Amino acid sequence: MADYEYYTVDVFTERRFGGNPLAVFPAAAGLDTATMQALSAEMNYSETSFVLPPADPANDAQVRIFNRTSEMPFAGHPNVGTAFVLAQLGLAQGRTLRFEEIAGLVEVRLTEEAGAVIGAEIDAPQPLSLQGELPPAEIAACLSVPTEAIVLAEHTPIRASVGVNFVVVAVKPDALTSATPNIAAYRRLADGMPDLGGRLSIFVYAPTISGVRARMFAPLAGTWEDPATGSANATLAALRLSLSGEETLAYEAIQGVEMGRESRLAVRAWRTDDGIRASVGGRCVSVFTGKVSL
Repeated sequence: MADYEYYTVDVFTERRFGGNPLAVFPAAAGLDTATMQALSAEMNYSETSFVLPPADPANDAQVRIFNRTSEMPFAGHPNVGTAFVLAQLGLAQGRTLRFEEIAGLVEVRLTEEAGAVIGAEIDAPQPLSLQGELPPAEIAACLSVPTEAIVLAEHTPIRASVGVNFVVVAVKPDALTSATPNIAAYRRLADGMPDLGGRLSIFVYAPTISGVRARMFAPLAGTWEDPATGSANATLAALRLSLSGEETLAYEAIQGVEMGRESRLAVRAWRTDDGIRASVGGRCVSVFTGKVSL
């Protein structure tokens, strides 16, 4: 029997019990995929991360990320939180880390305040890619809002990615507040679009004076609502920049308000030779530790 320690953190917040909770297993060598998936389902967070030795010694770690039902190719708050935990444990070599993930290499920059690590900023592993539009009426049904609540001025509901796919949807502010997943509508849409691969994560947002307010629903993956979705916010920043004539974009995203877990994410996007890239960052707070004997 072996013992595996885990550490939980709240990500994209300055206060405990805000932001998005994450469980990190910082020494996961010896765990197989089925056990990682079972532990993630047992933790019942939107994601749990497992740190393994890197395949390339030039990198700092291989990081595997699981939601309640499947492995993720990349995700935002698990990378920010994992880097924070490794720094807290004295396992971070330097202030820039490189994590190997399914979607590619993720660069993570630790952020400090008064000499202490308080969080991190990550670069998404892929440039923006677009995989097609979805019908506004069917998306509205998934969100339990009227079709006219979907804002089409800049873009229709569109499937986009900087490492993991989301359906990005602009909505009116009152619809952002009232939206709730209709699981039957989610299943109809997913069943009718086999190219979704059963993944239907809908990220809704409304612009504010200083940035955006957002929510994310992925009930088919067991996440009824996510309090902070770094990868989706990075995707949105890249998409918004692609629709503008600017070279760079930076703003604050607020998510999780309706869940009582307000999250604040610093989001950036910029143009490069290989496309539009994006990053997301924020603060973290340690919560508790535990041990699993297997």
